[in-house]
Formats: sequence, C-alpha cells, structure tokens
Amino acid sequence: MRVLFKIITVLFFGVTFNSVFAHEIRPAYLQINQISENEYTVLWKVPRTVDKVLDIQPKFDKNFTLTESIAPRILEAFVLYTYKLTGATNLSNTSISINNLNTTGIDVLADIRMLNKAHHTFLLQPTKSSVIIPSAPNKWTVAKTYIVLGIEHILLGFDHLLFVLALIIITVGFKKLLKTITAFTLAHSITLSCSALGLASLPGPPVEAVIALSIVFLALEILKLQQGKPTLTSEKPWLVAFSFGLLHGFGFAGALTDIGLPQTEIPLALATFNIGVELGQILFVLVVIAISYLIKSIIPKKGWIPRILPYSIGSVAMFWVIERILLF
Repeated sequence: MRVLFKIITVLFFGVTFNSVFAHEIRPAYLQINQISENEYTVLWKVPRTVDKVLDIQPKFDKNFTLTESIAPRILEAFVLYTYKLTGATNLSNTSISINNLNTTGIDVLADIRMLNKAHHTFLLQPTKSSVIIPSAPNKWTVAKTYIVLGIEHILLGFDHLLFVLALIIITVGFKKLLKTITAFTLAHSITLSCSALGLASLPGPPVEAVIALSIVFLALEILKLQQGKPTLTSEKPWLVAFSFGLLHGFGFAGALTDIGLPQTEIPLALATFNIGVELGQILFVLVVIAISYLIKSIIPKKGWIPRILPYSIGSVAMFWVIERILLF
C-alpha cells in the first residue's frame, strides 16, 4: 500500500519528488570471503544520501572478532567499510544478523564464500534480520533472493512504472496490450542479460536521463491520441515498447550491478532477477487495470480531466530529465 500510495500521489498530483523516488532504495551489501581456517575479509557497503548514512552494522556470533582494516570510503551512493573477521570456529552453522535493520526500509544482500568452494547468498530484511549459515549452499536460496530483489526493484523503480503506465494508457485492446508488455519484457531482458554478462554496456547517467525522456515522449503521445491524432505509438505501441525497453534494460542492469551477482551462480541469479522483475511488472499492470475499471464510470471521457494524467506523468518525467542531466 505504501508503494501504491506514492505512485498515485505522483500521478494524480504531479508532485516533483526527489530522485530517490525515481529509483528503488539500493540494498546494503555484505560480502564475506574466507582466507584461512579462522580468518575472513568482510566488505560492508551501506547506502547513503547526501547527508545521512544508515546506522546498520553486521553482527556475528560472540566467538568472532570484527576489526576495521581499511578506513571507510565514500562512494556515490554508498559508504564502503572493510573489516577483518577472526574466530575460533568456522562460520558454518553460526548466525549473522544486522543491527538496527528493523528500523530501516532496506534489505541486505549477504554473499559468503568459503575456502571449500561453498557459496551462500542470503537476503536479510527488516522483518528477518538474521540467518544461520548452513554447511552446504542452497540454490533455492539464491533463486528466492534474486526473485525478491527483482520484484522490489520494479515496484520501487518509479520511472519504469511510469513508462509501463503510459504504455497501458496508450494501448487499446487486451491483445495489443499483451503484445506491447511482452515486447517491453523481451527488450529489457535482452539488454539486462547482455550488460550483466559484460557483453554490452552504456554509461549510467545518460541512460537514466533518456529513460526519463522516454516517459515524456509517451506522455506527449497520449495527449495527441486524446486530441484525436493517431500516431505510430498508438498504432504500434509494441514497437515503441521494444525500442525503449532495450534502454530500460540498461537501467535495470545498473541496479543489478550495485546489488552484485554471486560469481558461482550468475545464470541462476540473472534468470531469477529477471523473473522477479516480470512478476512485479505483471502485478503492477493488473493493479492499474483493476483501478481503471473502477474509476472508468466516474471520470468523463471528454473535457480537461482525462488530460491530468498525461500532464502529471510528463511533468514528473521532465523534472527527472533535468535533474539527471545536471548530474552528468
């Protein structure tokens, strides 16, 4: 409901939110590498804003000692901490928790690699901030983790949602809508996979600016359609969806790069992240269709009221375009 409330506020009131609402809040990242029988390196990456760093820390069993090995480093959207972890026992069958995680709204992706080649991936959340490390890795845990991350990414990525909403508005007929959403899905899956595998890449800031510009374009196309001027977009929305979907895939890839992929399970993590994105997208489409049916009889088809939505979408997207260009 919190996500839906923000979406409705943006769409119907045209509020120009800060860029934090244009993208999901990145998860924190905990990477642990075993370097000897009882010694580990720990990389702890915590999201930050301009003036605030989240007060969350990893906590290990009492038999382990965590000491800082390198001074904290400030990155664009994170603070990076480096530690050495030592203990009298192996990490297997011990617990890891994140202090104060229940006071935040973010997740923590934990990536643990042992000398025996065992590799573990966990998603810690505010409602479940601890986990016991098993002796053997579980592929289902990796799949479940990246499905959840994919769902969260699309549902909290407001620029992607606004683009999908504009596609829904401009597409008439269920079959054409199904074709359009499928084209968008296929396109961003292609570029997301290529980028994650290192086969193709584009610089992040220009991609984010053009993604916002693609939303402005669709908002203008909706206005033309409302004025009785058919366009290529309204006639063949699947073509526009596929073209811009290729670009949106690079946006998804940027988020996945920040999250990280388990090196021994890259295909599984990539596939399940894609599945999560599509599940979240389907959920959003179903919610929008349900809401549109509910309000169809309330809002008149003529007059200025139907133009509120494209003007709101275009205004917010144009704000993002300017903001992102200024960040180059």
